[in-house]
Amino acid sequence: MELFSNLALGFATAATPANLLFCLIGVLLGTLIGVLPGIGATATIAMLLPITFQLEPVSSLIMLAGIYYGAQYGGSTTAILINMPGESSSAVTAIDGYQMARKGRAGAALAIAALGSFFAGTVSTFLVAIFAPPLTEIALKFGAPEYFSLMIVGLVSSIALAHGSVIKALAMVALGLLLGLVGTDIYTGTPRFTLGIREYADGLNFVALAVGVFGVAEILRNLEGESTRTVLMNKVTGLLPSKQEFKEMIAPVLRGTAIGSALGILPGGGAILASFASYTVEKRSSKKPEEFGHGAVAGVAGPESANNAGAQTSFIPLLTLGIPANPVMALMVGAMIIQGIVPGPNVATEQPALFWGIIASMWIGNLMLVILNLPLIGLWVKLLMVPYYVLFPVIMAFCSIGVYSVNSNVYDLYAVAFFGLIGYVLAKLRCEPAPLLLGFVLGPLLEENLRRAMILSRGDPTTFVTRPISATLLAIALAVLIIVFLPSVKKKREEVFVEET
Repeated sequence: MELFSNLALGFATAATPANLLFCLIGVLLGTLIGVLPGIGATATIAMLLPITFQLEPVSSLIMLAGIYYGAQYGGSTTAILINMPGESSSAVTAIDGYQMARKGRAGAALAIAALGSFFAGTVSTFLVAIFAPPLTEIALKFGAPEYFSLMIVGLVSSIALAHGSVIKALAMVALGLLLGLVGTDIYTGTPRFTLGIREYADGLNFVALAVGVFGVAEILRNLEGESTRTVLMNKVTGLLPSKQEFKEMIAPVLRGTAIGSALGILPGGGAILASFASYTVEKRSSKKPEEFGHGAVAGVAGPESANNAGAQTSFIPLLTLGIPANPVMALMVGAMIIQGIVPGPNVATEQPALFWGIIASMWIGNLMLVILNLPLIGLWVKLLMVPYYVLFPVIMAFCSIGVYSVNSNVYDLYAVAFFGLIGYVLAKLRCEPAPLLLGFVLGPLLEENLRRAMILSRGDPTTFVTRPISATLLAIALAVLIIVFLPSVKKKREEVFVEET
């Protein structure tokens, strides 16, 4: 009964006219920008993050969550229509989705992706509602050593699940941790790495870094490939799957939902891994594996369901532990901190309306996407036909105004330009920026818990291995790090994480 009363509180919070409006704006803006090829959910939220800071905390987070769902939907749209995934998790969808579009079944492919995502979102929303409260109770018993060890697990997992070289991913985490040290020492009040610029006494602006590394860098990359972007068709028809297609999608949707719900909780990129894992499972379990790569319904339904389920359950470590499971959740942590909310288990007990309102808004946002976006497919197709060189100045101006409006600080604009160039160089060097963002967000929290644990233990480092939970988490982190360096595992990672750009 407590679960239903909490859900009732959540829906009462999320279903107010104001929050419904912000959720609607979020899913539309997310889809609008996410449908642009190559931008993806992380860059979309980074660019739109500043516009939410003037809202109430619950409205802000509901709108950001809506942007997340909308951007993911936009990523699958571009993957199906022009074979250019909006994000890594949509890369698998492009394999069979684009082939369905070439056969004149673009509408059916989009509908299969939307319906599969909605079902997965519904199931995973209830899983979040069921598992979040008990995990919150456990998290309330965590001390500084346990939080430090948990963050180490998160950072190591981000390295294991990052694209490309493990060494490069490790370097990106280290760079993120170093950037997180800029500012004033939390205990002594001594400025660190500020270069004498007093505007950096409070640290680097999270929004400026995120917009630069993900937003501006992605825009620069997209400008390079503008000449290769062509829309397959001017009009999408037949937005309902046939009876046979509907029958073929049921089992993959169920399997994809299960895979995504389980893997989405993993720190570092479980939602991305879920879509790849789902495609592999569907291909190996199919009676006609030769159809995959040529327009198989299961190749669209399974990965899209897994992707969405993983995106939803990635909220579990965020809401219960305050630990981001992926770059998007890192952006959510940043938004919560800027709103004056300390991420972690206390949110559920101190602000239950916010906690359950976010959970309820997940289902509402997914419902809005199904109802609104299928009829608006024609609009997204028209948008894809607009040359990117026309769109990018508008996007850049929008980002700059948003970043400046947060603190009215011109140094933030310099930071956006600087980190935009850094992000572009990192992309050219094939360095995954996601571990950098996770390192930047978790760095100050990692340092705070490390120093607090050392103070409480009077400088005894064995406190991290003598406490059972902390020792177990460190053992898991060490095991993961050893496993990813094994030759057989390194080879398998190269086969799974292939850039489909």
